[in-house]
Amino acid sequence: MELVIGNSAELISKSQAIRNQVFVIEQGIPLELDLDGLDERSHHALVTDNNALVAAARLTVVEGKNAVMARIAVIKEYRSSGIATKVINALFSYAREMNLDSIEIHAHEYLREFYENLGFKYIKKAEVVGEHQLIEMHYNAAST
Repeated sequence: MELVIGNSAELISKSQAIRNQVFVIEQGIPLELDLDGLDERSHHALVTDNNALVAAARLTVVEGKNAVMARIAVIKEYRSSGIATKVINALFSYAREMNLDSIEIHAHEYLREFYENLGFKYIKKAEVVGEHQLIEMHYNAAST
């Protein structure tokens, strides 16, 4: 498997294809909510397996040394294999290279423990997207 981080048009297109499968088709989230206009100014992590699309996530610097990690998606056949953890850890390393201080995430409520085990701290319940309650969590990138 190969993991790359960048923001080329090809990488964005492949990331959007993964997100479409996971968020729009599987989870019923409207396409316009996924395509929020931030892809071109974000850093994307993409995992492929012999050219098959596996996983994607993005990191968007929002102000100063703060960023938002979002759109973490793993194709169904690859779930429960540790791929999401590898993607998130790669983005943590990338954030440290960029000297970022903090990373915010709005995650599905049922994934709270997963993200806490990676170092995120629960802040509060956030918005509801589709039928999914999201929670806001923060990661202190500067202290790791």
